[in-house]
Parts: sequence; structure tokens; C-alpha cells
Amino acid sequence: MSTPITHDVTTVPRKLDTDAKPNLIGLGRDALKAAFAEIGTPEKQLKMRVNQVWGWMYQKGVTSFSDMTNLSKDFRAVLEEHFQITRPEIITRQISADGTRKYLLRIAGGHEVEAVYIPETNRGTLCISSQIGCTLTCPFCHTGTQKLVRNLTAGEIVNQILITRDDLEEWGKPAGDKRLISNIVLMGMGEPLYNTDNVRDAMLIAMDNEGISLSRRRITLSTSGVVPEIIRAGAEIGCMLAISFHATTDEVRDVLVPINRKHKIAELLQACRDYPRLSNSERITFEYVMLKDVNDSDADARRLVKLISGIPAKINLIPFNPWPGSPYDRSDWDRIEAFAEIVNDAGYASPIRTPRGEDIMAACGQLKSATERQRKSAKKIAQETGM
Repeated sequence: MSTPITHDVTTVPRKLDTDAKPNLIGLGRDALKAAFAEIGTPEKQLKMRVNQVWGWMYQKGVTSFSDMTNLSKDFRAVLEEHFQITRPEIITRQISADGTRKYLLRIAGGHEVEAVYIPETNRGTLCISSQIGCTLTCPFCHTGTQKLVRNLTAGEIVNQILITRDDLEEWGKPAGDKRLISNIVLMGMGEPLYNTDNVRDAMLIAMDNEGISLSRRRITLSTSGVVPEIIRAGAEIGCMLAISFHATTDEVRDVLVPINRKHKIAELLQACRDYPRLSNSERITFEYVMLKDVNDSDADARRLVKLISGIPAKINLIPFNPWPGSPYDRSDWDRIEAFAEIVNDAGYASPIRTPRGEDIMAACGQLKSATERQRKSAKKIAQETGM
């Protein structure tokens, strides 16, 4: 294995004050219009001003009102007086041997959140977080060992996209150039459907054709099974859906994905069948982490294809990504391949996800803020998972 390339980049510290001027990042068009009206912008100018500022923030990525050169100096001064367009602070940026980048960001209140950029030959995927910590306590997931602190705001979610574009120097590229961030996955820290409003508002900004302009089919929301919110997400966001499934019986899933104790497999799968826009061209992805001697048998594979019968779907098989104190082991490779073969033979695509960024703890299920990671020993983590 090649030696990991790891860079730690600390930005100039700046105070993140929740009582400071409102941050325009994360406000939808209607909210921007209301904010500009409140500072005295004439009614006949509101739509134009919103479009101008929107373009500067989300097409050009500026971080200062003074750079918005098609606005009058007087209006820029008023914006400066009342608002800010602030990014989070990058505490560290780590670059894996495979090119994966992991960002540890400090947001309002001094809290920390992680985002991961994964470059591939034909696309670049940004994995973003929706909460600080998580309430789901899935024992195979490192993030699940960190208690929930709070939901992220729409601005804090969108800013993960903006700050990655800053780092990749992706602003201002000619039309037609290959996009470095072509896909967004809500698979970072937290459960997106426990923060549906802010996730929706952030993704609507990401999909706006006059801004970041990502297709809804390039955005995937992953949920562990918050059934009441699944249909709502399909109707109000319209992005692709992924289900953190991981087990084929309620008995096992109750342990691996504790929300299953509230919303059983049958209820979850019915919500999948009812998901808006579901078709062969817009399939649901079922994520299935491969845990040795837990959920990786031939019988599990056969149950899985029977359970999802009739649902346009693909199965992402995820080799378990270990973390300090984790109570599980990764399934043997030949076992993963045998599982995949059964699923494939049943007519479902079952790609085996290549682990990315393991050397910097950026792989699926490994995200956790550095300070939280350092506070707990491996023994303590194992005790908390009950293993």
C-alpha cells in the first residue's frame, strides 16, 4: 500500500457568533426577498437584487459583498451593514492516498462537522452531513457513537458544498467543463429525515438552475428508515432515495438499525413502494453493510431479494469499514462476492463499494468529529455499543 498523503490545513481563526449579522447563505429566494425588503430595498428592485446576490453566492462563490461588482456601492454598503456571507472554518483538511478529501469544519457554537469529497473517473461525489452527531446509535457506525448535538441549518448544509468548491477551485470554470462536484450524497453525520426542513431548503438551493445547478437525480438522500418523512422527502425534494437496510429480519435489524424497533421492515418497504417518481430509471438504492457472520449468509441474500421484490432497486454492498473499538468485523471477500452473485442472479445490480479514504477515517460509517473521537477510548466505545 502506498503511503497516505495527509495534509492538515488550519485556516485563520475567526469568531463564529450565532448573534452576529444574519448569514445569507442558506436563505431561499423568498427569504432573501423578505430580508432585502426589511432593509428598505424598493419593491420594484427586489427580484433583481435577489437574482444578483444569488448568482454571486452560488454561481461565482464570492465571500464578500465588495466583490459583487454589478451592485451599486451604496447597496453593497447596506448589505455589509446588515448581513454576512460567511463560510465555516476549516479546522483540518486531510487527503487520502486515493485522493479522497475529508474536511473537519467548525460551525456556529464551536461545534464540528465532517464532509468528504470522493473523486472518481467519471464523477466527483461530495458526502455531506445533516446533523452534529446522531440519535440512531447503529452499533456498526462510528458516527452513531457520538451523541446528537443539534440539527444543522440549511446554511450549514449548503456551506459544505460551497467550502468544498472553494478548496477544489471550482468557481468560474467555463461552461461545459467537467464538474468536480457532480453528485451530492446525504450520507454523512446524522439522519437527514430527522432534519427534513433544513435538508429540503438546502437541497432546493443546490438544485436551483441559476445557482449551484445540480440535477435532483444527482442528489441522493440516505435514511435509516424514518418512515413518516420518506414520502414527504420525495414530494418536497424529489431527489434519489437510499435506504440504510443492512439486515433481512426484524430481529437482526432491531440491533443493527435500532429505528427498526419503531418502523419495521414491512412498513419501511411499503414506504419505498409508495415513493414518488419510483421507476426503473429512478431506482431506490438499498445500502447493505457486510458484517462477518452477522448478515452475510446465502440465506440473507435470498431473503433480501425476496423482500424487495417488485421495487425498482439496486443493492450497494458495503464492506464494513472498521474504526477503533468497533464490535464487528468485515465479511471475507469471497463471502461478499457470493452474496453479490445471489443478488445479481435475481436481477438486481449489486455493486460492491470500494472503500475510499480508510486511511483518514473518511470511509462510510467512519465519520465523527475529531474532538469527540479523541474523548473516548476504544474500550469506552465498545462498552457504549453493548458489545
